[in-house]
Amino acid sequence: MPSTIDLQVNEAGERLDRYLADQLPDLSRSRIQKLIEQGQVVINQTVCTSKKIDVQPGDRIVLTIPDATPLDLQAEAIPLEILYEDEELLILNKPVGLVVHPAPGHAQGTLVNALLAHCPSLVGIGGVQRPGIVHRLDKDTSGAIAIAKTDRAHHHLQAQFKAKTAQRTYWGWSMAHLHRLERSTSRSDGIGSIAKKWRSFPQSKAGDGLSPTGRFWSAWAILPGWSFA
Repeated sequence: MPSTIDLQVNEAGERLDRYLADQLPDLSRSRIQKLIEQGQVVINQTVCTSKKIDVQPGDRIVLTIPDATPLDLQAEAIPLEILYEDEELLILNKPVGLVVHPAPGHAQGTLVNALLAHCPSLVGIGGVQRPGIVHRLDKDTSGAIAIAKTDRAHHHLQAQFKAKTAQRTYWGWSMAHLHRLERSTSRSDGIGSIAKKWRSFPQSKAGDGLSPTGRFWSAWAILPGWSFA
């Protein structure tokens, strides 16, 4: 069933989309703007489709959130290793070989297909009945991946990754001892200069170094011909 939110404006001078975003922190501003464009916002019993209108004291705003539209994708009962799950969030261990999103050449057998079967009653993300995947893992990479089941969880997870308050830890095997390596490349693409640098440091410095993305690594174990970091 569609849900409605009834608001009474007390202060003037703020744009409609900004006002609604401040009043409804569990909805993203882009989601609110889309609802306005769809005619889901009524001000003083008149439908409003302009996000730029300024609200006035005494305005009564009714926002309707329609039911999520089903995703045009087949659900598939693919086994999943669930690490944590509640009504709004799911964290699972993605195995090697599983593609996250459907794409040309991988229309079926993806993580999204599996999630549609595992969560048949998704509330929806952005008005579409789909799982909210806020970070990705390559097909040949395994590891924990967070899935939002609701707009609220999706919005907050995105904010955490943007603010870098959510952290990820990677483990890897190296077929050699980690040693000093430094290389930089740069190119001009007409917009600006892009530079990348790879660094690592000898084990004499306690095995601490920087990964290609600037994250720290530490050597947990050093075996003959191998390093575990």
